[in-house]
Parts: sequence; structure tokens; C-alpha cells
Amino acid sequence: MGGLALIAREAGHQVSGSDVNIYPPMSTLLGAEDISVHSGYDPSQWDKAPELAIIGNALSRGNPLVEHVLSQRIPYTSGPQWLMAHLLPGRSMLAVAGTHGKTTTSAMAAFILDHNGRTPGFLIGGVPGNFPVSARLGAGPWFVIEADEYDTAFFDKRSKFVHYRPEVLVLGNLEFDHADIFDSISDIEKQFEYLLRTVAAEGTIVVNADHPVLETLLQRGYWSQIVRYSICGAETAQWQATPHQSDCRHFDVFRHGQHLATVEWSIIGRHNMANALAAIAASDAVGVDPVQACAALAEFRLPQRRLERVNPGDAIALFDDFAHHPTAVRETLQALRSKNAPGQLIAVLELRSNTMKRGVHRDALGKALALADVAVVRRRADLEWDPAELALDPDRTTLMVCDTLTQIVDTISDKAKPGDQIVMMSNGNFDGLKEMLQAQLG
Repeated sequence: MGGLALIAREAGHQVSGSDVNIYPPMSTLLGAEDISVHSGYDPSQWDKAPELAIIGNALSRGNPLVEHVLSQRIPYTSGPQWLMAHLLPGRSMLAVAGTHGKTTTSAMAAFILDHNGRTPGFLIGGVPGNFPVSARLGAGPWFVIEADEYDTAFFDKRSKFVHYRPEVLVLGNLEFDHADIFDSISDIEKQFEYLLRTVAAEGTIVVNADHPVLETLLQRGYWSQIVRYSICGAETAQWQATPHQSDCRHFDVFRHGQHLATVEWSIIGRHNMANALAAIAASDAVGVDPVQACAALAEFRLPQRRLERVNPGDAIALFDDFAHHPTAVRETLQALRSKNAPGQLIAVLELRSNTMKRGVHRDALGKALALADVAVVRRRADLEWDPAELALDPDRTTLMVCDTLTQIVDTISDKAKPGDQIVMMSNGNFDGLKEMLQAQLG
């Protein structure tokens, strides 16, 4: 919604918004663009009724502003519907879908297109490292969008991505998430089936061949060109990537078995190599020379809060990451392990998403956290389970469950030593833990 506000302002609209607990980096971006954000949902914040209310999917019946909009008959719509009807008619869409990696892959695709003179528009659910904003209209024919499977609005329970009708669609992975709106993985798969039906016959679907569930999804029906990519050597994949070393800072890119280029960048992790290969294949479908796409990635910077080092130069490395699903937690910890740092790997996790609050993935989470030497988990008051129940081998991983941020800071201060790596993982701002740890470790 913040990105939508940015491009609505760019298009000439007068924009304001309402939210609770807004935090950087989006709050900083909105402030820089002079978009006012009111705290809370009191209808008195409106001096006059807006011409149109765009209602985000976090709001439902009973919300004071929602009730005010309905009772006063103020015109309203959803973000995806308004975007496609009013800002992007006639634009070609490159959409990135999947449970993980959407923000990073979208940012990569937008950067590759921009670096090669395409001047794309984009709407990304984070702040890209190579652009000052998370969204822009762009001057070229292509628009890159992070295609989210979460529902559209309280009055439209379809996934947001069914509105976008992409010419190029990336399917990176598919796992169970969003337990607050989906009862099972089959519910999510049904929405992805609908998404496949929106891609025209001359469109291209770029599929991660390393995820069998995506192949099962395709067997239910598709009507477009299929391009597959793999970092695990899947024989069905036209696009392949092979790392030079375990941290994947250098990797070779192949198409139909022919070596095209070597990507050399400072980014680590097999998941980021997979994201890059998806972006290269998608850019090729747009018409960008893949050799030039690989060269562009040398200058790519990860979006904020994607394994972001927040204290460069300090003896104890502190990272901030958006990981909150067990798979993302595992990939983040594996990436840091691949650096072969001399000290401990300390994971600090907030179970903030609705899925994780319910404990749906507690077994998988225990396996993911086993990659850390020390796992510090916040016991939030709204959890429906106790993180102390996580099954971790005490001889391999020390589990520390903390009720307060102060306890977390004290625990880190006691455990951390020079040479260690600490990674904070949350899909929120962890209530300012980053700043507290920076002050303590600095």
C-alpha cells in the first residue's frame, strides 16, 4: 500500500493514508514524498471525504474507517484493482510470484531492465537497494510487480495476483503460508491455478524446476510458453546456474547447456543465486540480452532488510533480515554459514506472522534453527504456542526464549564475542531491537 501511494502521487493524485505501527523503511519513503500517514483509523482524521478510498487487505469490517466509508457511501476499491484500472492499462506486466524471494527477484528484474535502458515501472514490497523508492510508474512499456498470493481486500477474497494478468510470470516456489486466510496448501494452489489462467498463450511462465510442487501445479493446466530454471541440475531446465564456491558470490549461468556468463557479485546464498537466475530468465523473455543481464547483476544491491549488514566494520557482525517462514530462516542461516566466519552464528527470531503465531510450522522451524549455534526466540504475548517447545539438540544449538527486548539484548551481550554473526529475523521492525543491539554492540 505504501508503494501504491508513491506511484499514485507520481501520477498526480493527492494522497494520504492511515495505518498503525508504521515503521522504516516505508515510513521514511512516504515522509520523503510528503505523503501524510495518520496513526489509527479514527474517521475524524479526514477534514473532508476523499474522492476515493483504496482499502488494504489488512482491514476488515468493524474497522472505524471501513465502517465510515460504507455508511457515508464513499467510493472505494482495492489496491490491485485500482492499479490495473487507472495506472497501468496497456502496460506489459512482469510479475514475480511464490512463497519466498518475491521482493528480491522483483528488484533484480527491475534493475536488470533499468540497467539495459528499459526504464521500467515497478511496485515492490520493500525498498530496493538500487532505487530510492519502492515503486515508480516508469517510462518504458514494462512494469515489474511483486505478485502476492495474499487476499485482495475484505470484499475481494481472491489473491492479489489474479488482477495483474502478466505477460511474463515467474513462479519461484510454493509452500503453505498465510494460515489466517488459507486452510491448506491446496487452497493456495487453487489461487496459483487461477493465476496461470491469466497468462496469454504468447506469454511466458518462468518456473523453478527445483520445486516439484510447481510441476504438479502445471499439470493441472497452463496455456503459455514454459521456461524452466534450476540451480540443482534439473534436466528439464533450460537455464542452469553453478556456483564457484559455497557462498555463491561467483556463479556460472548456462542456457541449453551453453555457458553464457559468470556473475560476480558480493551477495551470498544459494537462494539469491536462484533468484538471480529467475530474474535473468525473465529478463530474457522481455528481450534483454542475458549476457548483459548477468553483467548488470555485478552492481545489484539487495533490498533493505534482506540479509542487510547494519554495522559494517564492527567486530561482531549484525544483520537484519525479513525471514519469518522456516524455509526463509533456513536459507538465511545457510547463507551466513557459507561465509565460514570464525565465530558463532546467533539467530534472533520474532514469530510475528499469523502463520508462525499459530505454530503451524514449529517442527520445520526447529530444523531451520538447528543451523545456528544460538537461537534466541521472542516469546510474544500473542503466540498460541510456547517457543520453548522447539525441538533443538542442546549439544548443537542453545535455545534461549526471551519475553522482552531487554532480555534479548542482555542475552546477546552475554553470548556474543568478536567474530560472531548475529542475524535478526522478523517481518516487522522487531520493536526497535536493531537500534538497541547496535547501541549495545557498538
